Amino acid sequence: MATGSEAAKPAETVLEWNKQDNKRMLHAVYRVGDLDRTIKYYTECFGMKLLRKRDVPDEKYTNAFLGFGPEDTNFAVELTYNYGVDKYDIGEGFGHFAIANDDVYKLAENIKSKGGKITREPGPVKGGSTVIAFAQDPDGYMFELIQRAETPEPLCQVMLRVGDLERSIKFYEKALGMKLLRKKDVPDYKYTIAMLGYADEDKTTVLELTYNYGRTEYSKGNAYAQVAIGTNDVYKSAEAVDLATKELGGKILRQPGPLPGINTKIASFVDPDGWKVVLVDHADFLKELQ
Repeated sequence: MATGSEAAKPAETVLEWNKQDNKRMLHAVYRVGDLDRTIKYYTECFGMKLLRKRDVPDEKYTNAFLGFGPEDTNFAVELTYNYGVDKYDIGEGFGHFAIANDDVYKLAENIKSKGGKITREPGPVKGGSTVIAFAQDPDGYMFELIQRAETPEPLCQVMLRVGDLERSIKFYEKALGMKLLRKKDVPDYKYTIAMLGYADEDKTTVLELTYNYGRTEYSKGNAYAQVAIGTNDVYKSAEAVDLATKELGGKILRQPGPLPGINTKIASFVDPDGWKVVLVDHADFLKELQ
Protein backbone atom coordinates (compact mmCIF):
# COMPACT_ATOMS: atom_id res chain seq x y z
CA MET A 1 0.00 0.00 0.00
CA ALA A 2 1.12 3.57 -0.61
CA THR A 3 2.30 5.43 2.46
CA GLY A 4 1.04 8.93 3.24
CA SER A 5 3.98 10.62 1.58
CA GLU A 6 3.76 8.40 -1.52
CA ALA A 7 0.03 8.95 -1.82
CA ALA A 8 0.65 12.69 -2.20
CA LYS A 9 3.22 12.31 -4.99
CA PRO A 10 3.03 15.19 -7.47
CA ALA A 11 1.39 14.35 -10.80
CA GLU A 12 4.63 14.98 -12.73
CA THR A 13 6.44 12.28 -10.72
CA VAL A 14 3.64 9.80 -11.26
CA LEU A 15 3.43 10.49 -15.00
CA GLU A 16 7.23 10.47 -15.35
CA TRP A 17 7.06 6.73 -14.59
CA ASN A 18 5.40 6.09 -17.96
CA LYS A 19 8.51 7.45 -19.69
CA GLN A 20 10.81 5.12 -17.74
CA ASP A 21 8.62 2.03 -17.97
CA ASN A 22 8.95 -0.51 -20.78
CA LYS A 23 5.29 -1.12 -21.43
CA ARG A 24 4.31 -3.61 -24.11
CA MET A 25 1.01 -4.84 -25.54
CA LEU A 26 0.86 -8.51 -24.49
CA HIS A 27 -2.45 -9.93 -25.70
CA ALA A 28 -6.12 -9.33 -26.44
CA VAL A 29 -8.62 -11.48 -24.57
CA TYR A 30 -11.96 -12.52 -26.04
CA ARG A 31 -14.53 -15.28 -25.86
CA VAL A 32 -15.27 -17.93 -28.48
CA GLY A 33 -17.98 -20.56 -28.76
CA ASP A 34 -15.84 -23.50 -29.96
CA LEU A 35 -12.16 -23.40 -29.09
CA ASP A 36 -10.99 -26.17 -31.43
CA ARG A 37 -12.86 -24.62 -34.37
CA THR A 38 -11.19 -21.22 -33.78
CA ILE A 39 -7.72 -22.73 -33.27
CA LYS A 40 -8.11 -24.63 -36.56
CA TYR A 41 -9.27 -21.47 -38.36
CA TYR A 42 -6.47 -19.24 -37.02
CA THR A 43 -3.71 -21.76 -37.68
CA GLU A 44 -4.91 -22.90 -41.13
CA CYS A 45 -6.38 -19.67 -42.52
CA PHE A 46 -4.23 -17.00 -40.87
CA GLY A 47 -1.03 -19.00 -40.31
CA MET A 48 -0.91 -18.38 -36.55
CA LYS A 49 0.75 -20.82 -34.15
CA LEU A 50 -0.93 -22.31 -31.09
CA LEU A 51 1.42 -21.07 -28.36
CA ARG A 52 -0.14 -22.61 -25.25
CA LYS A 53 -3.39 -23.89 -23.84
CA ARG A 54 -4.66 -24.17 -20.28
CA ASP A 55 -7.79 -25.75 -18.92
CA VAL A 56 -9.23 -24.50 -15.60
CA PRO A 57 -11.96 -27.04 -14.76
CA ASP A 58 -12.65 -25.54 -11.32
CA GLU A 59 -13.70 -22.31 -13.03
CA LYS A 60 -15.17 -24.10 -16.07
CA TYR A 61 -13.11 -22.44 -18.79
CA THR A 62 -10.22 -23.13 -21.17
CA ASN A 63 -7.76 -20.59 -22.65
CA ALA A 64 -5.72 -20.87 -25.81
CA PHE A 65 -3.00 -18.39 -26.80
CA LEU A 66 -2.19 -17.94 -30.50
CA GLY A 67 0.06 -15.59 -32.42
CA PHE A 68 2.89 -15.30 -34.93
CA GLY A 69 5.80 -15.40 -32.50
CA PRO A 70 6.69 -16.27 -28.89
CA GLU A 71 4.73 -14.44 -26.21
CA ASP A 72 7.85 -12.97 -24.57
CA THR A 73 8.38 -10.83 -27.69
CA ASN A 74 5.13 -10.87 -29.67
CA PHE A 75 1.48 -9.96 -29.26
CA ALA A 76 -1.00 -12.82 -28.96
CA VAL A 77 -4.73 -13.45 -28.88
CA GLU A 78 -6.00 -15.17 -25.74
CA LEU A 79 -9.16 -17.10 -26.57
CA THR A 80 -11.49 -18.02 -23.74
CA TYR A 81 -13.95 -20.88 -23.99
CA ASN A 82 -16.49 -21.00 -21.16
CA TYR A 83 -17.87 -24.51 -20.75
CA GLY A 84 -21.26 -24.86 -22.43
CA VAL A 85 -21.42 -21.35 -23.94
CA ASP A 86 -21.35 -21.51 -27.73
CA LYS A 87 -22.44 -18.00 -28.76
CA TYR A 88 -21.60 -14.41 -27.81
CA ASP A 89 -22.73 -10.94 -28.81
CA ILE A 90 -19.81 -8.95 -30.26
CA GLY A 91 -21.69 -5.65 -29.94
CA GLU A 92 -21.05 -2.52 -32.00
CA GLY A 93 -18.03 -1.05 -30.20
CA PHE A 94 -15.40 -3.66 -31.02
CA GLY A 95 -14.03 -3.11 -34.53
CA HIS A 96 -11.40 -5.61 -35.63
CA PHE A 97 -7.99 -7.15 -35.16
CA ALA A 98 -5.46 -6.80 -37.98
CA ILE A 99 -2.89 -9.05 -39.59
CA ALA A 100 -0.03 -7.66 -41.68
CA ASN A 101 1.10 -9.85 -44.55
CA ASP A 102 3.37 -9.31 -47.55
CA ASP A 103 0.73 -10.69 -49.97
CA VAL A 104 -2.87 -10.00 -48.99
CA TYR A 105 -4.23 -11.38 -52.30
CA LYS A 106 -2.59 -14.75 -51.62
CA LEU A 107 -3.63 -14.72 -47.94
CA ALA A 108 -7.27 -14.04 -48.88
CA GLU A 109 -7.18 -16.88 -51.44
CA ASN A 110 -5.78 -19.22 -48.77
CA ILE A 111 -8.53 -18.22 -46.32
CA LYS A 112 -11.21 -18.90 -48.96
CA SER A 113 -9.63 -22.23 -49.97
CA LYS A 114 -9.82 -23.39 -46.34
CA GLY A 115 -13.51 -22.47 -46.11
CA GLY A 116 -12.95 -19.09 -44.44
CA LYS A 117 -14.99 -15.98 -45.12
CA ILE A 118 -13.65 -12.87 -46.88
CA THR A 119 -16.06 -9.96 -46.38
CA ARG A 120 -14.04 -7.43 -48.42
CA GLU A 121 -11.95 -8.61 -51.33
CA PRO A 122 -8.31 -7.47 -51.46
CA GLY A 123 -7.67 -4.12 -53.10
CA PRO A 124 -6.40 -0.62 -52.37
CA VAL A 125 -8.00 1.20 -49.44
CA LYS A 126 -10.46 3.92 -50.52
CA GLY A 127 -8.51 7.10 -51.25
CA GLY A 128 -5.14 5.41 -50.75
CA SER A 129 -2.73 2.79 -52.08
CA THR A 130 -2.39 0.30 -49.20
CA VAL A 131 -3.90 -3.05 -50.16
CA ILE A 132 -6.32 -4.40 -47.55
CA ALA A 133 -9.00 -7.07 -47.22
CA PHE A 134 -11.32 -8.18 -44.41
CA ALA A 135 -11.91 -11.70 -43.13
CA GLN A 136 -14.46 -12.88 -40.57
CA ASP A 137 -13.75 -15.69 -38.13
CA PRO A 138 -16.32 -18.36 -37.12
CA ASP A 139 -17.55 -16.28 -34.14
CA GLY A 140 -17.99 -13.13 -36.23
CA TYR A 141 -14.80 -11.29 -35.18
CA MET A 142 -13.41 -9.20 -38.04
CA PHE A 143 -9.76 -9.28 -39.09
CA GLU A 144 -8.35 -6.60 -41.36
CA LEU A 145 -5.61 -7.99 -43.61
CA ILE A 146 -3.03 -5.30 -44.39
CA GLN A 147 -0.35 -5.57 -47.08
CA ARG A 148 2.98 -4.77 -45.46
CA ALA A 149 6.55 -5.79 -46.20
CA GLU A 150 8.13 -8.05 -43.62
CA THR A 151 7.32 -7.02 -40.06
CA PRO A 152 8.38 -8.32 -36.62
CA GLU A 153 4.70 -8.16 -35.53
CA PRO A 154 2.08 -9.44 -38.00
CA LEU A 155 -0.71 -9.26 -35.38
CA CYS A 156 -0.68 -5.51 -35.66
CA GLN A 157 -3.94 -3.82 -34.52
CA VAL A 158 -6.80 -3.87 -32.08
CA MET A 159 -9.51 -1.47 -33.29
CA LEU A 160 -12.09 -0.10 -30.85
CA ARG A 161 -14.72 2.60 -31.38
CA VAL A 162 -14.81 5.56 -29.00
CA GLY A 163 -17.19 8.47 -28.35
CA ASP A 164 -14.66 11.30 -27.96
CA LEU A 165 -11.36 10.79 -29.77
CA GLU A 166 -9.44 13.68 -28.17
CA ARG A 167 -10.40 12.47 -24.69
CA SER A 168 -9.33 8.90 -25.55
CA ILE A 169 -5.98 10.01 -27.00
CA LYS A 170 -5.26 12.04 -23.85
CA PHE A 171 -6.32 9.12 -21.67
CA TYR A 172 -4.04 6.55 -23.32
CA GLU A 173 -1.12 8.99 -23.40
CA LYS A 174 -1.50 9.86 -19.73
CA ALA A 175 -2.69 6.56 -18.25
CA LEU A 176 -0.46 4.21 -20.25
CA GLY A 177 2.28 6.37 -21.73
CA MET A 178 1.27 5.49 -25.29
CA LYS A 179 2.42 7.66 -28.17
CA LEU A 180 0.03 9.07 -30.76
CA LEU A 181 1.59 7.58 -33.89
CA ARG A 182 -0.87 8.81 -36.50
CA LYS A 183 -4.24 10.50 -36.79
CA LYS A 184 -6.37 10.58 -39.90
CA ASP A 185 -9.67 12.30 -40.54
CA VAL A 186 -11.84 10.92 -43.35
CA PRO A 187 -14.65 13.48 -43.76
CA ASP A 188 -16.08 11.75 -46.85
CA TYR A 189 -16.90 8.73 -44.69
CA LYS A 190 -17.47 10.75 -41.50
CA TYR A 191 -14.88 9.17 -39.25
CA THR A 192 -11.49 9.91 -37.66
CA ILE A 193 -8.93 7.33 -36.54
CA ALA A 194 -5.98 7.54 -34.16
CA MET A 195 -3.19 4.97 -33.89
CA LEU A 196 -1.54 4.70 -30.47
CA GLY A 197 1.26 2.43 -29.30
CA TYR A 198 4.78 2.03 -27.99
CA ALA A 199 6.77 1.84 -31.24
CA ASP A 200 6.32 2.53 -34.95
CA GLU A 201 3.14 1.19 -36.49
CA ASP A 202 4.94 -1.28 -38.77
CA LYS A 203 7.03 -2.68 -35.89
CA THR A 204 4.44 -3.32 -33.21
CA THR A 205 0.81 -3.87 -32.24
CA VAL A 206 -1.16 -0.64 -32.04
CA LEU A 207 -4.47 0.40 -30.61
CA GLU A 208 -6.60 1.92 -33.38
CA LEU A 209 -9.33 4.14 -31.97
CA THR A 210 -12.16 5.12 -34.31
CA TYR A 211 -14.51 8.04 -33.84
CA ASN A 212 -17.63 8.09 -36.06
CA TYR A 213 -18.99 11.62 -36.39
CA GLY A 214 -21.78 12.30 -33.91
CA ARG A 215 -21.69 8.86 -32.30
CA THR A 216 -20.83 8.86 -28.60
CA GLU A 217 -21.89 5.42 -27.38
CA TYR A 218 -21.69 1.80 -28.53
CA SER A 219 -23.03 -1.49 -27.22
CA LYS A 220 -20.16 -3.59 -25.90
CA GLY A 221 -21.71 -7.07 -26.15
CA ASN A 222 -20.16 -9.86 -24.07
CA ALA A 223 -17.58 -11.31 -26.49
CA TYR A 224 -14.50 -9.06 -26.53
CA ALA A 225 -12.98 -8.71 -23.06
CA GLN A 226 -9.77 -6.65 -22.82
CA VAL A 227 -6.16 -6.00 -23.78
CA ALA A 228 -3.32 -6.86 -21.42
CA ILE A 229 -0.27 -4.60 -21.20
CA GLY A 230 3.01 -5.55 -19.58
CA THR A 231 4.68 -3.12 -17.16
CA ASN A 232 7.77 -3.14 -14.96
CA ASP A 233 5.68 -2.05 -11.95
CA VAL A 234 1.90 -2.43 -11.70
CA TYR A 235 1.77 -0.24 -8.57
CA LYS A 236 3.44 2.77 -10.22
CA SER A 237 1.50 2.23 -13.45
CA ALA A 238 -1.79 2.09 -11.54
CA GLU A 239 -0.99 5.50 -9.98
CA ALA A 240 -0.76 7.02 -13.47
CA VAL A 241 -4.05 5.36 -14.45
CA ASP A 242 -5.66 6.69 -11.29
CA LEU A 243 -4.62 10.26 -12.21
CA ALA A 244 -5.94 9.87 -15.75
CA THR A 245 -9.31 8.48 -14.61
CA LYS A 246 -9.77 11.40 -12.20
CA GLU A 247 -9.23 13.88 -15.01
CA LEU A 248 -10.75 12.11 -18.02
CA GLY A 249 -13.08 9.35 -16.81
CA GLY A 250 -12.86 5.59 -16.59
CA LYS A 251 -12.12 3.79 -13.32
CA ILE A 252 -9.82 1.31 -11.66
CA LEU A 253 -11.58 -2.05 -11.30
CA ARG A 254 -8.89 -3.96 -9.46
CA GLN A 255 -6.23 -2.34 -7.34
CA PRO A 256 -2.68 -3.56 -8.04
CA GLY A 257 -1.65 -6.77 -6.32
CA PRO A 258 -0.93 -10.48 -6.82
CA LEU A 259 -3.56 -12.81 -8.26
CA PRO A 260 -4.54 -15.57 -5.82
CA GLY A 261 -3.02 -18.90 -6.80
CA ILE A 262 -0.50 -17.75 -9.42
CA ASN A 263 0.89 -14.63 -7.69
CA THR A 264 1.19 -12.66 -10.94
CA LYS A 265 0.76 -8.99 -10.01
CA ILE A 266 -1.95 -7.22 -12.00
CA ALA A 267 -4.23 -4.18 -11.93
CA SER A 268 -7.25 -3.55 -14.14
CA PHE A 269 -9.30 -0.56 -15.22
CA VAL A 270 -11.75 0.69 -17.82
CA ASP A 271 -11.10 3.69 -20.05
CA PRO A 272 -13.64 6.55 -20.43
CA ASP A 273 -15.61 4.46 -22.99
CA GLY A 274 -15.68 1.37 -20.76
CA TRP A 275 -12.99 -0.59 -22.63
CA LYS A 276 -11.07 -2.78 -20.19
CA VAL A 277 -7.28 -2.94 -19.84
CA VAL A 278 -5.29 -5.24 -17.55
CA LEU A 279 -1.78 -4.25 -16.46
CA VAL A 280 0.48 -7.26 -15.87
CA ASP A 281 3.85 -7.33 -14.10
CA HIS A 282 6.27 -8.20 -16.89
CA ALA A 283 8.64 -10.35 -14.80
CA ASP A 284 5.68 -12.31 -13.40
CA PHE A 285 4.30 -12.77 -16.91
CA LEU A 286 7.62 -14.22 -18.13
CA LYS A 287 7.59 -16.66 -15.16
CA GLU A 288 4.11 -17.79 -16.22
CA LEU A 289 5.46 -18.65 -19.66
CA GLN A 290 8.22 -20.92 -18.32
